[in-house]
Amino acid sequence: MKQFQYYFRNVLIASILLLGGFGLKDNISQEPQVHTVEIIKMKFVPQHLTVKKGDKVIWINKDYILHDVTDEKNGKWTSKPFGKGKSWSKIITHDEDYFCSLHKVMKGTIKISS
Repeated sequence: MKQFQYYFRNVLIASILLLGGFGLKDNISQEPQVHTVEIIKMKFVPQHLTVKKGDKVIWINKDYILHDVTDEKNGKWTSKPFGKGKSWSKIITHDEDYFCSLHKVMKGTIKISS
């Protein structure tokens, strides 16, 4: 009987640890992440970014001239122009197409992964 209790106790402990570990891993993987887009030589680098809903994107200007980040589809959001070494950030809740309204050839996209 003692052998059965010992075996049952060990199986129970292992099951709790195993199931608890899976739950912990799921919670960690769903924490919002921070992604960086650098503005270098009149380009957004990377130009195309894939993130999860709720992640934060930070744009950092490494150029000597002012840039901004503006919603390309309907202009619902925009940053103020920011200079070298300055940054601007946004929490991503849906796919975004954006550009620099000061230099319209600069474009980027953010897609939300499932």
